[in-house]
Amino acid sequence: MSEGKALDQQVILVSEKDLPLHCPQPAVALWNTHPRVFLDITKTGHAQCPYCGTKYEWQGPLPKAQH
Repeated sequence: MSEGKALDQQVILVSEKDLPLHCPQPAVALWNTHPRVFLDITKTGHAQCPYCGTKYEWQGPLPKAQH
């Protein structure tokens, strides 16, 4: 996972290795966390945390649906 833009814009680029995607991420300081929420990014390529507003964007082609 890498930061897509400046941290103050709160956009984080994610890939398949980051699944299942959740917020907050492990690198966030403990004092600055909220309850963990899992985000479904694989359908649209983007997601936003309902708690802190961090935006996540998918890098590359979206994974194919599994049956």
